[in-house]
Amino acid sequence: MFKSSFTILENRAILKLSGIDAKSFLQGLVTNDVEKVSEENTVYTALLTPQGKYLHDFFIVKIGNKYCLDCEASRVEDLIRRLKIFKLRTNVIIELEKKMCAVAIYGDRALEALSLNISLGYSKPYVNGIFYTDPRIESIGARGIVPKTSIAKLSENDKLKITPFENYDKLRISLGLPDSSRDMRIEKSTLLESGFDELNGVSFNKGCYIGQELTARTKHRGLIKRRLVPIQLKTSQPFEGMTIEQENKEIGEVRSFQGNWAMAMIRLDALDRDVDITINGSPIVIKRPHWAKF
Repeated sequence: MFKSSFTILENRAILKLSGIDAKSFLQGLVTNDVEKVSEENTVYTALLTPQGKYLHDFFIVKIGNKYCLDCEASRVEDLIRRLKIFKLRTNVIIELEKKMCAVAIYGDRALEALSLNISLGYSKPYVNGIFYTDPRIESIGARGIVPKTSIAKLSENDKLKITPFENYDKLRISLGLPDSSRDMRIEKSTLLESGFDELNGVSFNKGCYIGQELTARTKHRGLIKRRLVPIQLKTSQPFEGMTIEQENKEIGEVRSFQGNWAMAMIRLDALDRDVDITINGSPIVIKRPHWAKF
């Protein structure tokens, strides 16, 4: 019997939005098209500053008549505060959902283990929760929002085996997927340098949202000068903030890391040169993501 992996994402929290204005409220704030969210479809999106800089990213999942946000646990209170600033008189209730948790399911046959199809964002109910094909790229597998009480039942699935977060994190990095503020600098990073266009996190066809002007201008004028990319060190373990150099000039820095893998923000002009890129004098391997368009 084949076994795919599942990991409880303890670094994620679940926010629940309900009320008759919940959809329109989110639609006016976030970068993706909330009209596409249903019990059969999930989207990845972000909340920006008015200047178009990163604040938060999350998945929007519909469970019944509620919109659930799979977001960064360490900054969930900040997200609640920011959402409440815009709530005003809208009929929206914002609550932290403490009985549910986020999980990731990955491996060569992860979608098959959950009877999910390969359509990005495809969603399917599960024990008062939901599983969905990750809306970013197929090769990262699936995610879910499930009751904490159902974890034991999930672990009994003979097609799944529970694995530590480090395994999932290393896969995520090797595929070049950003992990919230571990990789994106709050009020500094832009979405397109972090791959949100290719990762289906931005709609360029929806109406206005906060930070839309800079995001659209960056895309149409081709103003991206650096990108988040996965790197691999051969001789040592990276750590956050390490300087990346080319011919003794700083061209980037390490962000999140796991083992000898790391995400790094690197200047694009350096990637195009046939010259070693190093950390502490040791060459590193740049892994351009298969999905990236640069």
